[in-house]
Parts: sequence; C-alpha cells; structure tokens
Amino acid sequence: MSDFDVVALGEAMVEFNQAKSSEPVYRQGFGGDTSNAVIAASRQGARTAYLSRVGEDHFGRMLLDLWQKEGVDTGAVACDAQAPTGLYFVNHGSQGHAFSYLRAGSAASRMQPQTMDLRPAQRTRWLHVSGISQAISASACDTVFAAIGIARAAGARISYDPNLRLSLWPLARARATICATIALTDLFLPSLDEAVTLAGTDDIPAIFAWCRAHGARTVVLKAGPSGAWYAGQGDAPRLMAARVVEAVDATGAGDCFDGSLLARLAAGDSLADAVRYANTAAGLSTLGHGAVAPIPTADQVRAV
Repeated sequence: MSDFDVVALGEAMVEFNQAKSSEPVYRQGFGGDTSNAVIAASRQGARTAYLSRVGEDHFGRMLLDLWQKEGVDTGAVACDAQAPTGLYFVNHGSQGHAFSYLRAGSAASRMQPQTMDLRPAQRTRWLHVSGISQAISASACDTVFAAIGIARAAGARISYDPNLRLSLWPLARARATICATIALTDLFLPSLDEAVTLAGTDDIPAIFAWCRAHGARTVVLKAGPSGAWYAGQGDAPRLMAARVVEAVDATGAGDCFDGSLLARLAAGDSLADAVRYANTAAGLSTLGHGAVAPIPTADQVRAV
C-alpha cells in the first residue's frame, strides 16, 4: 500500500494579487504550480505530500502552515537559512493577468538530489512534477529527474505539466528538457498554448501525434474555457467541454485541474470521468481571486 496518492515536487511561493486594477491594494495568497496542484488534490480527498525547500523566514513559515492546514505532508520540505522564499505579484488588466516574480536565488532553486529527502516519491501512487521546477535552476532540474527515477523504480506513475515559461529559460533548452521528460512520464498535461509552441502546430491530432512521438502515454490537453482534449494510449483525442462560468481570476486554474485530475485517477476513476471532474473543479477555481483560496473542495465540485 502506498502512503500517498499524490506527491508533488517544486517551488511554492507567496502571492500578492491585485484585486482591482484601479487600486494599489494586493491580497496576500499562495502559489507555485505544483504546490497549487497538491493542495487541489488534497481538497479532493487525496493523501498528499510535498517535496521542496522554503526560506527560513516569515513567508516560508506561512507556506508550512498552509500545507499543514490543507493536510499536505511536509516531512520532506527543508528550510534554508541562506536563501529566501520566492514571491510573486499578479496584476489584472484588459489583456488578462500578468505576473511579476521575485524568485532569483530562492530556497527552492537550491534543491539538489543529494540533499533533498525524496523518499515520499517511493511511497506514492502518483508523482507530479513540472517544467517550472526544471527551469528555476540546473540543480532543481536534476532533482526532478532524480525524483522521477526513484518514483518509477518503486512503481509509481508520473504526471508532468510542462508549464512552459519562456521568461525562465530559452525555448530550445525548454523543448529539449521537456521532450526528455515526456518519455519518462505516464500522464502529460500541457495547455493548448504550450503544446502549440512545443509542437509547432495548432492542429489537435497533430499535437497528440507529436506528444506520442516523444513517448507520451496518456495526454490531457488543457484548453481553458473550451475544456480539455484527452486520449489514452492508442486512442483518438476527444474533447470534454468545460462548464461555462463567469471567471474572475484564472490564476492557478490549470494547477487545480492537474491536482483534481490526479486525485480522481488515484481514486480509480476512468480518464474521461477524471477529466470531467477536473474541468468542473478548474472552472470553480476561477470564481475568486488567487491561486489557492478559490480551489473548491470535493463537496463543492460534486454539488455542481
């Protein structure tokens, strides 16, 4: 028996989200793609743990308190007295939301395979990792690959969201790293925009063909308000339409989708049922501000 349903690895950050574009007032929250995802999984009832480093500072303590409140095991989160916890700011305007990051030299960017406690990756059904964790530093990228190797050796399945951020690394390096990682994973979770950039086409069957050519087994392509395209190994892609909502803030919606999907797959749902559930959860998460606060609980998703 696995101790956990979902274990995630990456960088968590403290968020400051501008509620109204006309006012210089920011609501404090939390973010970081894999942290958002593991909290979403926990709120859907999954047994979860997080692997990371935070600063030995006020913001790091806030994150530890958050995970403990959310039921996420923090036994493998290290505190770094020499580096800070990362921060980011979200501004809203006519073009949507924009991000500004203060993460250079963060505690999480100092992750190293030889100093991280990766044992929870041996005791989980799913390990969830992302391209952002690979982009923040070479040692963090090495840590992602080490965790994947440990998890695969123990029989865990690997979920991978490329979360392509070209502000963190050049496209050529990102594409090479992402392609190398796809072949090691069981579930590939790009957004449609990311897949178009990586595959060089906006044709859905061609995107799935590109993913499979690089070793993807199951692919779920997140298409925002349109829903999600999905296909298991050998299957034709199908679209699961999203529920129409009046979105307030889409920050972290894709991460909520990832965590909710993994929680339901770990619970034994079919891929189609898990995608339908994740679509609903992600839509509900856009009804409030911030990446974490609006993530729905299982009861809220089921009610809808």
